[in-house]
Amino acid sequence: MEANTRSTGRLPAAFLTPGSSSFMDFLGAHSPGLLPGNRPLPPVQGAIEAPHGTTIVAASFPGGVVLAGDRRATMGNVIAQRDIEKVFPADEYSAVGIAGTAGLAVEMVKLFQLELEHFEKVEGAQLSLEGKANRLSTMIRGNLGMAMQGLAVVPLFAGWDVDRQKGRIFSYDVTGGRSEEHGFAATGSGSVFARGALKKLYRDDFTENQAATAVVQALYDAADDDSATGGPDLARRIYPIVTVITEDGFRKLTEAEVSEIVRAIHERRLDQPDGPRAALL
Repeated sequence: MEANTRSTGRLPAAFLTPGSSSFMDFLGAHSPGLLPGNRPLPPVQGAIEAPHGTTIVAASFPGGVVLAGDRRATMGNVIAQRDIEKVFPADEYSAVGIAGTAGLAVEMVKLFQLELEHFEKVEGAQLSLEGKANRLSTMIRGNLGMAMQGLAVVPLFAGWDVDRQKGRIFSYDVTGGRSEEHGFAATGSGSVFARGALKKLYRDDFTENQAATAVVQALYDAADDDSATGGPDLARRIYPIVTVITEDGFRKLTEAEVSEIVRAIHERRLDQPDGPRAALL
């Protein structure tokens, strides 16, 4: 950017010149070193030990979509944190859940939130849900250098599409490849178990409460088989983060609401530890 302009009290010309509505493009043009993907990577030998977060699940219902995540972060075979939050609002009508290297993932979410806010201020309108999903894809691709050193970020993105009037879910791979998921999705180390649970539980006529219950059931099953996924901790009152996005916008369920769902599931699992049984036909 231009030389210090504090003495004149004026902003640098870069801030006053019309340009791209993308904050990432603006930063790349004027201070590229601030972008995470442009930072020089030191030589590394062996794996880098850093806290990793898993598992994220999502399920749609006729009125919107539910996005939820467990609370555990691990570092190798050690539990690094028991109450980490992995699901965040991206803007008023969308949310992102993070899996992978926790520090880089949280930084990416903050930059993504700023990207969407910047676009809205410059253009005077919100980016479409499809556009938001594409912007996140570009940001994940920018982290590829770190991912190749074992510090990957693989989020799950969900939101309310104001044009199509329905909830939608998008998953990503480590290179930024984007796929729209239909009905339900999961990412993170426990995703294979969570997805298996949702495959048997999911119905396209879910109510909001049923969708929330289904994703918590899926997190229970993931925690049952994946040591990196933390199940609800009733003793410490640590429950999954559960969010809902509808035509009214983003809403995070209160601790009391999630506690009610968790305790109902827990009571049933005292008789059926493996969870609800699906019909054969």
